[in-house]
Amino acid sequence: MWLFGVFVLLGVAAAEDGLKGWLRYAPLPCSKQCRSSLPSSIVSLNSTNASPVFVAGTELQNGIQGIYERDVPISHVKCNAASSIVVGTVDQYRRACGTKSSLPELEEDGFWLSTKGKNVQILGQNERGALYGAFEYLSMLAQGNFSEVAYASNPSAPIRWVNQWDNMDGSIERGYGGPSIFFKNGQIVQNLTRVAEYARLLASVKINAVVINNVNANATILSPTNLDGVARVADVFRPYGIQVGLSLNFASPQTFGGLSTFDPLDESVIQWWSNITAQVYKHVPDMAGYLVKADSEGQPGPQVYNRTLSDAANLFAKEVQPYGGIVMYRAFVYDHHLNETNWRDDRANAAVEFFKHLDGEFEDNVVIQIKYGPIDFQVREPVSPLFANLYNTSMAIELQVTQEYLGQQSHLVYVAPLWKEILDFDLRVDHKPSLVSDIVAGKRFKRKLGGSAAVVNVGTNTTWLGSHMSMSNLYAYGRLAWNPADEPQDILQDWIRLTFGLDRKVLDTLTCISMDSWPAYEQYSGNLGIQTLTDIIYTHYGPSPASQDNNGWGQWTRADHTTIGMDRTVSNGTRYSGQYPDELAAMYENIESTPEELLLWFHHVNYTHRLTSGKTVIQHFYDSHYTGAETAQGFLEKWESLEGKIDTERYNHVRRFLDYQAGHSIVWRDAINNFYFNMSGIPDDAKRVGHHPWRIEAESMKLDGYKTYDVNPFETASGAVAIVTTSNNTAGTASTKIEFPSGTYDLAVNYYDLYGGKSQWKVYLNDRKIGQWTGNSEETLSHTPSIYLDGHSATRVKFRGVKVKHGDSLKIVGMPDGTEPAPLDYVAFLPEGILD
Repeated sequence: MWLFGVFVLLGVAAAEDGLKGWLRYAPLPCSKQCRSSLPSSIVSLNSTNASPVFVAGTELQNGIQGIYERDVPISHVKCNAASSIVVGTVDQYRRACGTKSSLPELEEDGFWLSTKGKNVQILGQNERGALYGAFEYLSMLAQGNFSEVAYASNPSAPIRWVNQWDNMDGSIERGYGGPSIFFKNGQIVQNLTRVAEYARLLASVKINAVVINNVNANATILSPTNLDGVARVADVFRPYGIQVGLSLNFASPQTFGGLSTFDPLDESVIQWWSNITAQVYKHVPDMAGYLVKADSEGQPGPQVYNRTLSDAANLFAKEVQPYGGIVMYRAFVYDHHLNETNWRDDRANAAVEFFKHLDGEFEDNVVIQIKYGPIDFQVREPVSPLFANLYNTSMAIELQVTQEYLGQQSHLVYVAPLWKEILDFDLRVDHKPSLVSDIVAGKRFKRKLGGSAAVVNVGTNTTWLGSHMSMSNLYAYGRLAWNPADEPQDILQDWIRLTFGLDRKVLDTLTCISMDSWPAYEQYSGNLGIQTLTDIIYTHYGPSPASQDNNGWGQWTRADHTTIGMDRTVSNGTRYSGQYPDELAAMYENIESTPEELLLWFHHVNYTHRLTSGKTVIQHFYDSHYTGAETAQGFLEKWESLEGKIDTERYNHVRRFLDYQAGHSIVWRDAINNFYFNMSGIPDDAKRVGHHPWRIEAESMKLDGYKTYDVNPFETASGAVAIVTTSNNTAGTASTKIEFPSGTYDLAVNYYDLYGGKSQWKVYLNDRKIGQWTGNSEETLSHTPSIYLDGHSATRVKFRGVKVKHGDSLKIVGMPDGTEPAPLDYVAFLPEGILD
């Protein structure tokens, strides 16, 4: 029985900082009948403090106390006491309780949960599984769910890992939530409190291993001092059923060990890794294994010595095999010095070209970790064909909770629907059903190992990822790693109830916003399979479509004045489509059968190519970017309808982010549309692109202490020009007469917020100050900042309900700070209902 619908909701809770994530155990209004239905005691079938079963008992006690404000005692005996929650392994239960009743057969890490009868049974195949069952039961209680259930839950796959990209100095590559919780100044941090809190979050969504250091690894992780630290970290994770893994730098024998070589077939190198591995397992006897990135993006690898990738992977596999460890070997191997003028060159081909011919040569404890698409976590890519080409090698799918190319947590993008499309995709290997989820789980090709790994760059920020809303992606990753059959919306709604409470309007509103977020981001960033049109050379954040081409990185669009898209056909292109099984290869080879959302991924077409909608490709671009930006404006309005229903601290935090996203989506919209309008010369049928009747360009205003500045890339400024102060320590003024009709407007100001200063701006109407702001996004938002006037730093501030008379004077005063010269792009006076 679900009781949340009959609860009388209380006032808004006290402010929350997000540290507890979805494990808030917030009090729920509950009748005496509700409390009386709770068990009166907890029996934890292991009294050892460091055991997951002991932790499960404590978690149950704390959860019930928090949710229903009821003290429930814990014991480790009397398992047959009436009205109790019994938690332990199946074997512990049989020994302690002497039961003769049949219990289900469970797979490793699986659990049995029964709330029928007087007692609640939470029984795991192992202690980790028992802890998972305890968290699942608490999730039910926290959502007001007193349904009578009795079911077994088993993992889809044995590998459910997260990869941290934390550096030894405490920085995090692609980290948007603050410094590392693991490292500082080259060593493991002393205070591991946040690590323990992270362990709880991971265990609650059934993650069983964490690689704590960056795949671009620093060999000093293997020093005796740091291995002591790794052992301390492992001690913290172990009670939560989570094993620790390490990323390795392939050249460590030479750069750290003092050898003259790191050739994987050299006997001295093999002996060195054998000694190191023995030391690692001496410190951490249950270490999960190694993660290796080699021969990729400048990282050292076996190709230096003309050795194969299997030579490299097997070197490590043989060393960890006696200890029960595995090797996750990343398939992210490619040449980043490709020649764009060669029509056949294609980075997307790399994974299959590097790995297919090695199928069957890897040791059984090697797992090839494959990004879901063949490029790099783009807003849309086809499924990596490598999944269909390794019959005799274990695989894991690599996902990214970290929104590296998807708004870097400053944009709300709920990514689970993207992952679900990938996991549900049928590759039709040998003309048989071949879901990606079944392939990576090892079921399709009958492999014992397999699963998933996700890049999760949590930091010391109390929101963990830099944004409250981005935590839905971490929660969803764990859920899908355990059961890829789960639906993203169902997962999302569980997360909303656990994170924000049971109010129906909150649930409906956040469901709507989140489920619309990935489609909207795709629309205003890059669509029709053209990838995320962000700056791939610099921060991977704001718009910069030109950065895709004319370099060796291979994320090309091949856009020119008349055509756009990669020809990846066998007949005339890079031959990438031929890497798929026959049915898919035929579909992608033919432009008529290629799904339109991937049209420009597989085919090079004219801008005037007609889609099934009747629109041309270029008009689809224009329309989609306007539609996506309009949807993003609605996110803010919908969130604001929840004021008073969410605690003030989190309400204001999310509101600030959605307000920023609303403005930055317009930056994206205008940049992409202006770029392709300039490239193609084809106007927008709706006459929107390049036409902004409610704007006043900053460079057209009367300037005092300001000067014009040509912005690069040009499309990231309205009219390609902005203004900056003439001095770094003197204010600038931009003023103008308002020629719009008298009325009430929203006043939007587009400006640039650079790293290296916190400029201040003030806006005056007839010498009356109507607003001010500070350029401090490096402190208030989560994305990688920029030192340039570009699509990364471009943003907007809006002042609502400004009453204006025709002929009024507008003045903006900008005070520079540091290296930030108070840059301004334009002002827009927006009547009600006008998006600009």
